[in-house]
Amino acid sequence: MTEDISRRRFIEGSTLAVTAAAVAHGLVPSANAGVEDQGDLFKSAPIRVVRVGFVGCGLQGTEHIKNLLSIEGTDLAAVCDIVPEKAARAQKLALEAGQREPKAFTRGPRDFERLCAEEDLDLIFTATPWEWHVPVMLAAMANGKHAATEVPAAQTVEDSWKLVETAEKYKKHCVMMENCSYDRPEMMVLHMLRKGLLGEAMHAEVGYQHDLRAIKFETKDEGLWRRAHATRLNANLYPTHGLGPAAQAMGVNRGDQFDYLVAMAGNSRGLQDFQREHLAADDPRRRERYVLGDVHTSLIRTKLGKTIYMVHDTNLPRPYARYNVFQGSKGIYMGFPPRFYFDGQEPSHRYQPLAEFAALWDHPLWKADRVVNAKHGHGGMDFLEDLRLIECLQQGAPTDFDVYDAASWSCMVELTAKSVASRSRALEVPDFTRGKWKSRPPLGIVGG
Repeated sequence: MTEDISRRRFIEGSTLAVTAAAVAHGLVPSANAGVEDQGDLFKSAPIRVVRVGFVGCGLQGTEHIKNLLSIEGTDLAAVCDIVPEKAARAQKLALEAGQREPKAFTRGPRDFERLCAEEDLDLIFTATPWEWHVPVMLAAMANGKHAATEVPAAQTVEDSWKLVETAEKYKKHCVMMENCSYDRPEMMVLHMLRKGLLGEAMHAEVGYQHDLRAIKFETKDEGLWRRAHATRLNANLYPTHGLGPAAQAMGVNRGDQFDYLVAMAGNSRGLQDFQREHLAADDPRRRERYVLGDVHTSLIRTKLGKTIYMVHDTNLPRPYARYNVFQGSKGIYMGFPPRFYFDGQEPSHRYQPLAEFAALWDHPLWKADRVVNAKHGHGGMDFLEDLRLIECLQQGAPTDFDVYDAASWSCMVELTAKSVASRSRALEVPDFTRGKWKSRPPLGIVGG
């Protein structure tokens, strides 16, 4: 009981003192921050009803479709997939939701081009395999539509620049739908940083740690394409789940910028062992050879001297985790399980569980019942990212993340490959904002 009282007094006292200091220094955003006061951030004319064309109606695509069908002011007008049955499933979902049947485009892998050219739409959303993200988004923007994609947005620096230049040329939103940036603990950390409770953001340790061996060897869904990347690229193939939340916490592209990185990869064993132990001798997949290192680690330094450790680990046996350490000058957040520690707290040298702070510091968007009770997609964060995209388009507000974020987070795929191949040589990260990061305002705290 004594510890509970001490902790409560610490939280209350620290809250008053730190918040007062933050207000005095202009660190606490207004209730409408994120909607107003957006400076250099791109915004388009408000769209009352967002007409959506969806490309890639597979496993993750179907989750997004379910979310979009439940968001008021969204019209799923067209769907596209190389498998007609998947497009038909999306049509059925729309009818079951009481909406009109979307038009289906199923004439092969490039039928999305016909969809983009012929249909009167506001937004093209793609959840295709990775290599199709850039072609779909370029076609969308060239035909006057906003574009949104599953992660990563691109796999090369060149393609990242193509997205930036096309979005700027046609003045369209180009958004990467990074769901982990919308998860409850990451958004709570962002909220607390904006309020000054963790001090200055100093360091992050993030990553994607998920045993995907069984999924990669499936004969359906992601198994049809995801494993193939391991045969041709030794890189952090999936950097954005960890890097997105770290970038938003540190104000990357909004007051700070990635400067350079170094990367290292270990041996490639996990997929080979799984292949040998689980596949029949005559299975054609036994002939595949993998170059992807089992554990990829990278170090990134920002222009203002903040540091990020990033890991990719999907080929070895382990429980799911996203590393998620956010260290500030006055406190630290540790993920899995989520917990905090603050300078000067009592008892000292002991983490406190996230639940102790939820009532005070949950991000306002996570206090909405429709987010907490969302039925589709990773415990609510997928619904929230879809909701925020539609709301921003409806309001004519800048999207939470933009093409510069999509480019700078995604280009890490190629940069980590090049650094690994050159004995961890340091590589400069391109400035896709061309210097605008110095004046772009930080991501604000938007009310629910």
